[in-house]
Amino acid sequence: MSTDQTDGFDGGVSAGDDSEPEIDFYGGKLASAFPLVFFVVWAIVQSGVLRVSDTTGLVAGMLVALIFGMFLVKGSWAGYANTIFAGMTQRVAATAIVAWLWAGMFAETIQTGQFVSGLVWAAEAAGIGGAVFPAATFILAGLLATGIGSGYGTTVAFTALFFPAGVALGANPALLFGAILSGVVFGDNLAPVSDTTIVSAVTQDADIGGVVASRFKYAGVAAVLSFAAYLGAGAVMDGISVAGDASAILGSNVGPTGLLHLLSMATVIGTAIAGRHIVEAISWGIVVAFVLNVVFGLADVSEMLVFRASDSLWIARELSVLPFVEAINTSPEGVTSSVGGSLYAGAQGFFPLIVLVLLIVAGAQIMIRGGGFRAIQDFLLESVATTVRRAELTMVLGTAFVNSMITINTAAEIAIAPYIARLGERFNINSYRRANILDANTSALGYIFPWSGGVLVGYAALADLPTKYDWFTRGMVVDPTEVVPFVFHGWLLVGVFVFSALTGFGLEYISDRESEEVARA
Repeated sequence: MSTDQTDGFDGGVSAGDDSEPEIDFYGGKLASAFPLVFFVVWAIVQSGVLRVSDTTGLVAGMLVALIFGMFLVKGSWAGYANTIFAGMTQRVAATAIVAWLWAGMFAETIQTGQFVSGLVWAAEAAGIGGAVFPAATFILAGLLATGIGSGYGTTVAFTALFFPAGVALGANPALLFGAILSGVVFGDNLAPVSDTTIVSAVTQDADIGGVVASRFKYAGVAAVLSFAAYLGAGAVMDGISVAGDASAILGSNVGPTGLLHLLSMATVIGTAIAGRHIVEAISWGIVVAFVLNVVFGLADVSEMLVFRASDSLWIARELSVLPFVEAINTSPEGVTSSVGGSLYAGAQGFFPLIVLVLLIVAGAQIMIRGGGFRAIQDFLLESVATTVRRAELTMVLGTAFVNSMITINTAAEIAIAPYIARLGERFNINSYRRANILDANTSALGYIFPWSGGVLVGYAALADLPTKYDWFTRGMVVDPTEVVPFVFHGWLLVGVFVFSALTGFGLEYISDRESEEVARA
């Protein structure tokens, strides 16, 4: 994936041309949308109705959708089956998958290196009280999410560490949870290594560095207003009085040394924005994080990579002198040989999402080759998006609608990206602008709706806190429906783009600026 390999790049998101559909369906062109529509309904039932946040369950839903869709095909099923393969091999999916694996390893490695504990220490050292703590948490969560590119990872880390600290300091629990989610939205939207940033860029044929640089004006407006809102709300909303302080709650690991990983984050962000390939940028970040962990004692080598082999093997006993090999007793029931550490766990965490994205891209390809996307777009272009302003508003609201049904924000991006590309190209809207519209809504609403994955993963971490701290009661746990009004940055970011669509703020046409190197993504 060299940065100079831009010729012939096909992101696989063209929503069709003027040619006839390659696959015929009973029911016409719109029937080709069945797999994606079925998947959306499955996602609503699973995540929205039953409140089950499980990516593997969504994978099963997409598999069933593709199987049922086959029965709607006229004639031979071979073309349908081959389209599934063609969709799953699109470069838009492969590019995102490679970057996710690298980003996952980087995220786990700096978290293992006590970075979040360093941020907690900084907040305490600054003398931040309960009224100001939500606003500070918003900024710090945004900082972490920007660096590691993992919204879910940041949500879990901050709800496990910052939430109990903030409650102990007197912050309002619902406001604090909203501040954490807002910070994640802010960072996830800006992070060069974020999956949403990667997908939004490559699906619109834009380079990641240029996309990130172009969205500061939108995210910045929402962030300033959000910070002011958290300061104001923190001053008037009462917290819960508890005994103890943040140091006692968080234990002895709180200290400044974890802040050394600001250098790791700066390495990734600076290298990516400078135009280097995203895999190269993250690789340098991993190297810097690994060295910092070892040199400054932030984490042992075995915490980042370890081979646990049975001590019944003589080679395992001999190699156990190495810091990344452990000879373990596998005699007790349930104890097995394994591979572990942050590098392993970081990559492993993306496997269900990788499979889901591949299947969704396959479903989108079926809709493209079956003429469904073309039919819908023709209707919207002729009847709804008749001007540039209305086209952009359709992009914003359409993206929001899809994201409200598909609770994994990256999956929502993949589903709606072909439409955004087609509609934007019709009105000569710049690829950076299209990528920003696509990413802002999926980054925001994935952490607002009560049934969304981002909210539920945070709620799960909150629900576990009473088992960790004697002073933390069930009444301090914030229900997903309670936090909805307090995700200020998410709501404001969506509002900024609605305003931009209506007024033309930040609008750029294709002729105004061209993406430099799509392949650097």
